[in-house]
Amino acid sequence: MDVMGDKATLFESGRFVQPPGIEPARDEMVDMGEAGEETRLALAAQSGDAEAASVLGSMLLRRGDLDGAEPHLRAATAAGDRAAANNLGVLLHQRGYAEEAAGWWRIAAVAGSAAAAHALGRCHRERGDEPAAEYWLRQSAEQGHVLGAYALADLLEHRGDVAAEHWMRAAAERGHREAAYRLARALDRTAGHGDENGSDNAVAEAEQWYRQAAARGHRRAALHLGAILERRGELKEAGRWYLTSAKDGEPRAACALGFLLRDAGDTESAAVWWLRAAQEGDGNAANALGALHAERGETQTAERWYRAALDAGDDNGAYNLGLLCAEQGRTAQAEQWYRRAAYAGHREAANALAILLLQGGDTTGAEPWFSKAAEAGSVDAAFNLGILYAGRGEDEMGLRWYERAASAGHAEAALQVGIARLREGDEPEAERHLRCAAGSGSAEGAYRLAALLDARRPPEPAHELGEIVQEKTECEEWYERAASQGHRRAQVRVGMLAAARGDVVEAARWYRTAAEAGSRNGAFNLGLLLAREGSEPEAAVWWTRAADAGHGRAALRLALVYARRGELAEGQRWADRAVALGPAEVAERAGRLRDALREELSA
Repeated sequence: MDVMGDKATLFESGRFVQPPGIEPARDEMVDMGEAGEETRLALAAQSGDAEAASVLGSMLLRRGDLDGAEPHLRAATAAGDRAAANNLGVLLHQRGYAEEAAGWWRIAAVAGSAAAAHALGRCHRERGDEPAAEYWLRQSAEQGHVLGAYALADLLEHRGDVAAEHWMRAAAERGHREAAYRLARALDRTAGHGDENGSDNAVAEAEQWYRQAAARGHRRAALHLGAILERRGELKEAGRWYLTSAKDGEPRAACALGFLLRDAGDTESAAVWWLRAAQEGDGNAANALGALHAERGETQTAERWYRAALDAGDDNGAYNLGLLCAEQGRTAQAEQWYRRAAYAGHREAANALAILLLQGGDTTGAEPWFSKAAEAGSVDAAFNLGILYAGRGEDEMGLRWYERAASAGHAEAALQVGIARLREGDEPEAERHLRCAAGSGSAEGAYRLAALLDARRPPEPAHELGEIVQEKTECEEWYERAASQGHRRAQVRVGMLAAARGDVVEAARWYRTAAEAGSRNGAFNLGLLLAREGSEPEAAVWWTRAADAGHGRAALRLALVYARRGELAEGQRWADRAVALGPAEVAERAGRLRDALREELSA
């Protein structure tokens, strides 16, 4: 309730004569000044000065001396002082005499006291009389009383009245920090539902009000201000506001500060703030501590913190306990924790539970959990459903789930949609999805996109080996992206394109990379390149590797090499292998060579 009123003023302090040689301390001087003022006010009140009685009563009321304040306030009120009537209402309300307090507030409010109108409005609201509460709060607010404006806004917001924002803004503009915070929160919520430009404007205004409230010590405003700054990438200032809020006792700010410090590489300091937040009941911080200890191999401590998160009402605790048990091979316990989190609506736990059931051969049990997770927005679950249906031969249903996952940015799902569209002959749609997959990091997506673009480009003139042409097409760039991610067929193709440009060194590098990763085509092509450069012995080594992996052309090349060397038996052996491996053209040539070598050996 409001202490003091509209007309109440304080008299100037007098001076006391000090004994010579004694210099009073500053606190003593303040106390003596107040004591002197109180003495003068008491004398004036005794002589019938109503204003002095009002000021003295309010001074004693602020001090908590209700017995001393009451007679002075009653005397001033009897003389018609509306500030005294308001303060008398405050005193009686503190004593528990709500009815009598309301009576004096009504008298002061009718006389024009905005503070009394605010107090009377709140009194009516506490009783449940909202029409009367609105009337008196509006009287207070319209007179410019900041607390009246805030209380009226709170009442109207409770009813869902759009006029609430006007009065909340009025209170915020007059420095009411809670009003500034609540106005910022309303703007924040608006930003989540409006168009892009409107959202940006709402966020910018919300930030201003958060700043105003945070500067006045509102810890939740400092938390939300830090979150806005963090999203914008202004991490240093965000950290300062998180720190301010955390020091004021906001556990969510301590948790957020911990994540900022972790991302900056300072896990020790992060753990300190997470511990502080977790001890104050923040489940997210407890999960973060659990994950930190799990990474260090301290599974018992990790489990303790995950349980603490669960006790704090954070379902991620159960999910993380499931992950911890699964990593330790405790499948039954993992399933129990996943189920607990999934039944609470944790979509990733539902997906993990479905995977666990699928691994155990329970396809029937897995499907509904995949569906539940996917319907709740789990992209991985949508992709897994696509795999499940495709594996049953229900390609249309599988494609539907792949498309859903792809629309949410799942690279492998986009790849599967792209492949399906290629089979249907819909190249534009295939290209669109393959670009999504490739752009999201799928090596297979990049390779297939490159192959699609490669098939469209016109033939280029041949170049002599060693004649380097620097220009690269888009398809080659995608091949190179896939190749750099370890895609062996892409590596071979990059080598072939480099060779076609005349860049022998680049071609050899990619062929060798593919061959060493197990590509038989890479080994065969590397052998061809080495043979052309005059290194037939080394070429034979790579052809041997390719032939051992089932490459018929490499086996035919080896047969020819050994035949030229005069090692007819070895040549016949590799010719036999080439006949067996094929393809038909190779098998035919190898058969003729084998017959010729057999005749030579029997001659």
